[in-house]
Amino acid sequence: MTLSRNASLGPGARLATTYAPARAPAAPRPTAKPVLSAWQRWEMGTLDSEHSAHDNVHSPVVPRVDPEALARDNELSRLRLQARAEGRAEGHREGLAKGRADGHAEGVAAGLAAASAHAERLLALAATLPAALRRAESELADAILTLALDVARQVVHRTLRAEPEWVLPLVQDLLHAEPALQGEPRLLLHPDDVALVKNSLGNELQIAGWQVRPDDTLARGGCRVQSASGEMDASLETRWKSVTAALTRDIDAAEL
Repeated sequence: MTLSRNASLGPGARLATTYAPARAPAAPRPTAKPVLSAWQRWEMGTLDSEHSAHDNVHSPVVPRVDPEALARDNELSRLRLQARAEGRAEGHREGLAKGRADGHAEGVAAGLAAASAHAERLLALAATLPAALRRAESELADAILTLALDVARQVVHRTLRAEPEWVLPLVQDLLHAEPALQGEPRLLLHPDDVALVKNSLGNELQIAGWQVRPDDTLARGGCRVQSASGEMDASLETRWKSVTAALTRDIDAAEL
């Protein structure tokens, strides 16, 4: 069929046909896209979206790092940490100084309060000191007086036992006392002093009308005279009471 076609052509035409380049095969005609239903179109869209999301997950976008910005951030972080550390140290120093100052002030206040209270107690004690001294002096004087009287009493008793004649001046003083006793006075003596007085002053007693009687209640060295007009007590105990009262009055007068 080809030969018959070329034979019908002229020589020039045949030559051109013979040496003409082979024609490229014709492109296949596109086949018609299949018609999809709404459901199939929805499924295909969902799968495409999932594949796109999956590809995006496994293929993250790496941001570009700026070295200068990174260096600035690191420097800012270092400065912030340094400022925080310095602020913490400064706060610690200030807190320590304030704590010391507050503690010192509290200690001084407590010390002053204690000293003031101690001074008040000392002042109160000093205010009571004169009265305490007077009371101590009075008690000491009483004690000394009591001791002195006890010692003197013992000395007197010892002296009267050794020298019973000490009773004679006492009886003579009573004989010459004014006013004189009336109505046959009775001279009461310790039994051991009766004979001594009668031997030494018997005549005077007889002239005065005195009677001598022993009395066991009297101590040696003392006597008592009784009469209708009165009584004179010269016993040792009464005389000690008189001496004690006189000394006490003297001490009280000296304290005033």
